[in-house]
Amino acid sequence: MKPSAFEYVRATSVDDAISALSQHGDEARLLAGGQSLIAMMNTRLAEPKVLVDIGRLSDLSYIRVDGDALSIGALTTHNTVLQSAEVAAHCPLVSAAYANVAHHTVRNRGTLGGNLCHNDPASEMPLVASLLDAELVLRGSGGERRVAAEDFFVDTFHTAAHADEILTEIRFARQGAGEGWAFEVVSQLKGDYAIVAAGCRFAMVDGVCRGVRLGFVGAGPAIKRVAAAETALEGQPVNGATIAAVAEAAVGAVDPHADMHADVQYKLDLVQALSERVLKQAASRAV
Repeated sequence: MKPSAFEYVRATSVDDAISALSQHGDEARLLAGGQSLIAMMNTRLAEPKVLVDIGRLSDLSYIRVDGDALSIGALTTHNTVLQSAEVAAHCPLVSAAYANVAHHTVRNRGTLGGNLCHNDPASEMPLVASLLDAELVLRGSGGERRVAAEDFFVDTFHTAAHADEILTEIRFARQGAGEGWAFEVVSQLKGDYAIVAAGCRFAMVDGVCRGVRLGFVGAGPAIKRVAAAETALEGQPVNGATIAAVAEAAVGAVDPHADMHADVQYKLDLVQALSERVLKQAASRAV
């Protein structure tokens, strides 16, 4: 199929893009890497009247360390993030997850900001942003504001970004030295969308887990972090009994839906198995 007719606007600056969005409102969509939007337009799942191309705004492509945060420009491509030594050093959970994101040709064009704004429930990076307490910087006609990842991801393909706003930067909390972390994915083929994925991070303080973050992809349309599972691990040592209790809490809290790849019971089995796997891996890394 072909997309429906649309007007094309090539933005020359962030302000230029915001102006176009303000003018056209809900009829406009931003085009960054285009790896999700163009496919949806070709199948008429998305039919914007105006396409605002921000792909050439090079000032939104960067990776830098800002104090306790790792700041990444929204138009930084997936492969740039994956290959970054700074990302691997300061946010290894991001690098670990990116090893499973899409395929090389898609990563060459797709952008981190575009991925987060698309908020596909089968995508890994919205979960990672939640696990790392990321802060998303938005600019619009009303100025700049910052939104915590937990508040940014509202529902399937829906975020807290307003119609006239652009995501300009993602600020990840740098992971502490000696922090335990892990990320695991089960998919039909490496690089395909996850059937279920799991990620976690925590610090070991006096032999028990603190600052626990644990979540899943494929566990429910709007589910990322799972509070019940985090609570089961917070303040506890990592041993066989604790791991079993956390996995049980996770299975009881998620709400996966059957699809063409797996039924509900298989996804619940994956939630349990991946919970155990990431907890053991994270414990082995924690100091």
